[in-house]
Amino acid sequence: MNPRRIGSYFRIFALGYLRSRIGLFFALVFPVILILLFGAIFSNSGVGHVDLYVQDLDHASPASQAFLAALNQTGVVSVHLVSPQAGNLSQWLLQNDQTLGLVIPAGFQAAYLNHTPVRVTLITDPAEPSSSGVVEGAVQGVINGFNLRAAGGTPVVGLATSQVGSQVYTYIDYLIPGLIGFTILTSPMFSMVNISSEWKREKLFRQLSLTPLTRAEWLTAALGWYILISAVSALLMVAVGTAVFGAHVGITLAAVPFLLLGPLLFVSLGLLAGSVSRNPESAAVVGNIITFPMMFLAGTFFPVSLFPPWLQTVAHVLPLYYLIDGLNQAMLFHSAAAYLQDLEVVAVLTVIFSVAAVRVFRWSET
Repeated sequence: MNPRRIGSYFRIFALGYLRSRIGLFFALVFPVILILLFGAIFSNSGVGHVDLYVQDLDHASPASQAFLAALNQTGVVSVHLVSPQAGNLSQWLLQNDQTLGLVIPAGFQAAYLNHTPVRVTLITDPAEPSSSGVVEGAVQGVINGFNLRAAGGTPVVGLATSQVGSQVYTYIDYLIPGLIGFTILTSPMFSMVNISSEWKREKLFRQLSLTPLTRAEWLTAALGWYILISAVSALLMVAVGTAVFGAHVGITLAAVPFLLLGPLLFVSLGLLAGSVSRNPESAAVVGNIITFPMMFLAGTFFPVSLFPPWLQTVAHVLPLYYLIDGLNQAMLFHSAAAYLQDLEVVAVLTVIFSVAAVRVFRWSET
């Protein structure tokens, strides 16, 4: 490949993109609007019935079972038991995309019967202040009832709190990686679906095949542009989120592989969808069928853990889910195991779709 030809076509591709007000709007302006909109709305969102994952280290003693039964009877909490063998509950919640947990310590019953102070630990998610407040209120209410029965109101059972991830994180910190993934999906996908189908119909690829520019050089230039525009968009969203809402995220070195592989993945997917379609109209339909489920079910705007179990299964099939979760791991949680797992999935999917796209993409049409 000739670097000069790649650079020349990169400039041409960029100029064509920059002249499209719609393309620039969806790549740079629309994600910022979403940050401002969701950041303002969801700080006051309400919740109803929520799941609480409980680790009973008191070996299901009568006192701990009575405590959990009282929680279930509050009507706002559904208790799910997690085995003590699962290890640290906070890490378990993080690795399993859950947000609310409770640890009943060993010796809970003995301390309760002997009127010795003992604390249960509530683990909450700062990205969901409303649901965390509901659960904390329910747990505190049960604690008050236990203390009233045990010692006439003397505080025997107490409440300690911790958080999944870090104590400084807020909803906007979780929203920004999701919207970065959203931009990496939409800009390359919609553009490449349109280009690969429209240019095929207009015989533009056939005309390009008569120039010194090769198919590999064209793809490299296009990919370089989408990597650049995705990086600029990511930096812009981080800057706006930090300035307006005081977000605590930034573009880390660990996020770079996702900023490189993500555009390649969705450029390939868009090229594949456009190449196999008979005309631009059917290509647009195929592109929308692929894109819209990922936009709303991959954790862009709402945590996947809030979905029903069957819908969580659907989310885990979507490529964008692993890109967004990987960005969360890189920018927020810094969990090496989860990060590497997401990176591996994104890399494998990128190779699969890239090979498939190159095989079906024709530089010249007969």
